[in-house]
Amino acid sequence: MANVVITGAGRGIALELVRQHVEAGDWVFALARSPESAGELASLAAGSGGRLTVHTMDVSRDDSVRAGAASTGSDGIDLIYNVAGTLGNPSAQLEDLDWKDFDDTIEVMLKGPMRVVLAFLPRMSAGGKIMNFSSQLAASTWPYGGFYPYGAAKAGMNRMMRSVAMDLKERGIIVGLIHPGYVQTDMGGPGADISPAESAASIKALAEGWTLEQSGEFYKWNGEPHAW
Repeated sequence: MANVVITGAGRGIALELVRQHVEAGDWVFALARSPESAGELASLAAGSGGRLTVHTMDVSRDDSVRAGAASTGSDGIDLIYNVAGTLGNPSAQLEDLDWKDFDDTIEVMLKGPMRVVLAFLPRMSAGGKIMNFSSQLAASTWPYGGFYPYGAAKAGMNRMMRSVAMDLKERGIIVGLIHPGYVQTDMGGPGADISPAESAASIKALAEGWTLEQSGEFYKWNGEPHAW
C-alpha cells in the first residue's frame, strides 16, 4: 500500500485517480480547492474505511499549500500527482491578453506544482514519485497558435520539473511529466477522445512503472514518449 497525494481531486481525472488508488488499497490524501462542493469525493471518503481523507488546498497560494500539506499529517509520501489546473481564457486573442488571467494561470499551473513539491518533499525518500500533469500544448511540436497563458505555464512546468528531476536523482526520487490525453472533462468537453476513467487507469499504470532512469521525461498517458 502506498501513501498517495492528489491535487485537484474534486473532479475529472484526479477524482478518478482517487477512486482507483483507494480501490487498489492505497492511502490517499485528496487535495481540493473547495472540498465542500466536491460531493462525489466526499462520498468516496465516507466509504473508504479511512483510507481516503479530504483536505483543502489552493495551489495558487503559498499559505494554503503549506496548511493543506500539514493537515495530512507526517507520514511518508510515496506518490504525488500534481493535477490541479485551470484553462484560463482559451479564446483570448494575441492583442487581447488579460494579464490578470495570465498571472492566475501561472500561479496555478507553474508555481502551483512547485509549491506542492516543496511542501511534501521532506516526507519523501528514495523510490518516491512526483507525477506532473502536462499537456500536448506544452510541446514545441503543437501545430497551433493561441492558448498563450496555458501553453506558457505547461511548457514552463515541463522544463522546471526536468530540473527538479536532475536535482532529486541522487536522492532516488522520480519525477514524471504526463500528457493525460484529450479527456472528457470540464476542460476537454464531452466530445473528447477518452473518459477520465480510461485516462486515470493508464496514468496510474504508467506512474507505477516509471523508473529513475526515466526521471524528467515526458510521456503520453498510453506510455508513448511525447516529443517536446
